[in-house]
Amino acid sequence: MRIAAAAYPLTWFDSFAEYEAKLTDWTRAAKADLLVFPEYGSMELASLGGREVAADLERALHEVARHEGAVDALHLKLAAQNDCLILGASRPVFTGDRPVNRATLYGPGGILGRQDKLIMTRFEREIWDVRAGNAPKVFDTALGRIGVVICYDSEFPLLARTMVDAGAEILLVPSCTDSLAGFTRVRVGAMARALENQCVVVQAPTVGDCDFCPAVDENVGRAAIYGPPDRGWPETGVLAETGLNAPGWARAEVDLAAVTAVRRDGSVLNHLHWAEQLRFCT
Repeated sequence: MRIAAAAYPLTWFDSFAEYEAKLTDWTRAAKADLLVFPEYGSMELASLGGREVAADLERALHEVARHEGAVDALHLKLAAQNDCLILGASRPVFTGDRPVNRATLYGPGGILGRQDKLIMTRFEREIWDVRAGNAPKVFDTALGRIGVVICYDSEFPLLARTMVDAGAEILLVPSCTDSLAGFTRVRVGAMARALENQCVVVQAPTVGDCDFCPAVDENVGRAAIYGPPDRGWPETGVLAETGLNAPGWARAEVDLAAVTAVRRDGSVLNHLHWAEQLRFCT
């Protein structure tokens, strides 16, 4: 399969049609079987409420959330037109009084699943009051079994391991970080998850400045696709990456047979030996 990870800049829109045109162009340009968009990439939809709404942390959440149905319909149309799977940019979704940060996986035949972020950053919990989800999930797809660890979640190995133990061969890491240090934490986490689970990990960040929405005003990152640095994989563990803060797609061809092979007969067997550490840690 071909996987594409977006390094995605946020855009001001005067209409939903402009958003649809942007997503349509990006999806066509990806030329991939699995497309991954970033965490909070959907916050650009706050622009549809005008500058006063977009500049207000609380009102921006509600403005983005109100487009949920239209966003789902657009992604389903694009997945069908391009015969691909799309992890849409995560967005606030109100399941009660407060929102969760939710990423949705779309396929040509419908929605394949939704994953809410599980561990919130200090900004999300102390300032924005975005709430945590309640369960890690794994999605069965025609391309393989997929888990989603949203940004900060990738820095906690047991979350990813729960998905891997449930069969995940690919972990998707949509991210949104406002500094090189923040991006590096997620990058290191994503690469570590690929190493210890001997699987494919896909990081898709927001990039560039956004002058209209303070929640996502600064964005630093590069899109990348990682694997274990072992037999049958690049020695660096990096299959593909974009330049730092350079908008565009990172693309790589991936054969999940290579995941099976390295887990069975790698130079090391991190995936198999995971449980051995537990006897020293309890």
